[in-house]
Amino acid sequence: MSNKPQDYVAQTYNPRADKYVSSQVHASGPDLEQIKSLLQNQSSASLLDLGCGGGHVSYTAAPLVKNVVACDISPTMLEAVQKTAQEKSLQNITTQKAPAEILPFLDEQFDWVISRFSSHHWHDLAQGINEIHRILKPTGTAVLIDTIAPLDKTTDSFLQTIELLRDHSHVRNYNLTEYTTLFSIYGLKLISITQRDLELEFSSWVNRTKPAEVSIQAIIELQQTAPSHVKANLKLQNDCSFSLPTATFILSK
Repeated sequence: MSNKPQDYVAQTYNPRADKYVSSQVHASGPDLEQIKSLLQNQSSASLLDLGCGGGHVSYTAAPLVKNVVACDISPTMLEAVQKTAQEKSLQNITTQKAPAEILPFLDEQFDWVISRFSSHHWHDLAQGINEIHRILKPTGTAVLIDTIAPLDKTTDSFLQTIELLRDHSHVRNYNLTEYTTLFSIYGLKLISITQRDLELEFSSWVNRTKPAEVSIQAIIELQQTAPSHVKANLKLQNDCSFSLPTATFILSK
């Protein structure tokens, strides 16, 4: 088994491909509608779906742009995306296996780079953002969407712990300041931030990753014993469902 951290993530996600293609949390949402709106009148554009997962950005974008490259580190995920693209008659989607930190693309190759719910798995967020800057055309646009860590440190500790118990390939959720600082360092200009809450129904959330029963029980215990302000910040429900803040960053060079 490879000791590269990216390969660990790939090995973790290979058995989960079908669940992420069919996941309603990933297949719909106002952020995808925002992407659809941004891509109006972009029929000649090239687009990279970075960390494509189940491919939902690719399926949304393909009818609106010239070509889409769906990029991920999981070959099984990419096979599922290619199969689904064929079923949807989306002939302009191709796939590429690569980690976000080492992309096999030319400088200034893409008009659009979009990454949705992927960057919390990157082992070097700074290098991933640097790669986005490198492959984006001078007139291009990047869109990065992900869950956001709370500024309250206690809530952040609880969140990172339950995320890791649920998914051992989780690296971390970052807060708004961490993202915007890296954008500035690596030459991406922030056009706008749209913040939304992502509601996570507990049973489907854990079913996507299938952690060990002991991990599920540990998550439940952490939720039940959390301080009241942590429960409020995560909007914890009696059935263990909760909400996470997300951000959609729109960026240019």
